Amino acid sequence: MPTLTIDGQPITVSKGTTVIQAAEALGIYIPRYCYHPGLSIAGSCRMCLVEIEKAPRLEVACYSQAADGMVVHTITENVRLARRSVLEFLLSNHPLDCPVCDQSGECDLQNYYMEFGLYQSRFLENKIKRRKAYPIGPHVMLDNERCILCSRCVRFCDEVSKSHELGIVNRGERSEIALYEGRELNNAYSGNVIDICPVGALTERDFRFQCRVWYLNRTASICPGCARGCNIEIHYNVLRPYQSKGKRILRIKPRFNPAVNKWWICDEGRYGFRHIDASNRLRECEAQTADGVIPLGMETALKTAAAWIGESIEQHGKDSVGFFLSPELSNEDLYAILKLARHLGISKIDFRNPGEHPGFEDNFLIRGDKNPNRRGCVELGLYHRQRENGGWMAEEIKQGTLRMLVAFLQDLSLEPEFKAALVSLKRLIFVGSNSNATSEQAGLVLPSATYAEKNGSFTNFQGRAQRFERALVPLGDSLPENELIARIAAHFRMPEQPFEREQLLLDLRAEFPFFDQSTLDPPDVELAYQTTIAQREHA
Repeated sequence: MPTLTIDGQPITVSKGTTVIQAAEALGIYIPRYCYHPGLSIAGSCRMCLVEIEKAPRLEVACYSQAADGMVVHTITENVRLARRSVLEFLLSNHPLDCPVCDQSGECDLQNYYMEFGLYQSRFLENKIKRRKAYPIGPHVMLDNERCILCSRCVRFCDEVSKSHELGIVNRGERSEIALYEGRELNNAYSGNVIDICPVGALTERDFRFQCRVWYLNRTASICPGCARGCNIEIHYNVLRPYQSKGKRILRIKPRFNPAVNKWWICDEGRYGFRHIDASNRLRECEAQTADGVIPLGMETALKTAAAWIGESIEQHGKDSVGFFLSPELSNEDLYAILKLARHLGISKIDFRNPGEHPGFEDNFLIRGDKNPNRRGCVELGLYHRQRENGGWMAEEIKQGTLRMLVAFLQDLSLEPEFKAALVSLKRLIFVGSNSNATSEQAGLVLPSATYAEKNGSFTNFQGRAQRFERALVPLGDSLPENELIARIAAHFRMPEQPFEREQLLLDLRAEFPFFDQSTLDPPDVELAYQTTIAQREHA
């Protein structure tokens, strides 16, 4: 294991570690364009040049391997001059249109020029004109004039998605990124090329010119699109709605986690946030009456919900009430519902996703199970509460045994047996964020918050419990499910404290050893590379 010194700091690394990796371990940031820790090393941009004592010339840090006794300097006058020269070369044909470039504010070419450039340009010739912004896939736009040929996108398609849509064509100064003939950039992970492009060459079709990036807020979250639980950042704009035509969430970006998704997310998860501000969002409580649907205040609706449950238990017994849960609920929401069910003596609980069939799955990130918290349901013991026959609850409704049902999120009408059974159900309460056929049949509707509007945790298929944080204020009167349950429980003389998030987690871990032993939150092993990048961006 060689020991080297970088900018006066000694470090011992494993054999094969490159200089740029050793520097990252020390928290020293070396500028780069072509280098990305998740891709093979190209060593072509020359932006990561460093000075190594006793070496005859400046060396490429991303390619040079650490050696015992090596002394490296990342910031010297020679290094700064070399980086300035690299920038001058890259900008020789790059359009100087930062004010109208959608990448402005998060462009490495722009940032490095302000840090290492600031030179008087010696370029007098006309710049080479290339094809401007045009779509190369359903999500990606390519501007060849802005491309610096770092080849990250090409290597991603060859090494990560393994879809091989992109290549570098032509020679010399005429070289450019292009699709292979007859191809389109439409693989399941195409949006990642936007994330790793260091300049404004590859941009997102849906996000372009919606909002300047410095107006965006960012919140750490977990993708609810499948059982993988990829770590993401929600980028949203609420202070300047005119910037994005009133849309709150503008994009989803991957968040590095070496144990779950590394640097990547799939397109399905990246663009799976449309329902949060969709036109079918439930914003207020509603009740079905003889005169049609009428709005209710939250307190009146919760009081009605508690009264219906209490009346059914009193008149027909505890087995007359059932809860139909969802594997899309958080661990905290599920446990809050279990607490209320136990207090009331309700044992008829199901947690399926009606009409569900295994979806597309690959051997990389995408899971066939499209529910983010099925493992959490199983570990809470809900799996054992299910009957062997998936339609047992519908059958009990038809028989008149089950007279009242509280359904969370799910559209029960997607199953034929439920669709027929709901007609004969005496009372149905729907709790969810978006309307569907079941909410339209419900006698009482309670609007709930989406994952972006609440705090909680999902347990992925690996058994890793991961927190997500609230980014947005819930729309209208909607509330997180655990808060709705807490306020209903108050009508049954249950204290609110056990339903608070942190208390729910404490009680959950105390009762179910799995959650005490499982990992909560991503492990603190994030590379110094990502930490430094984040610090630079926020600065």
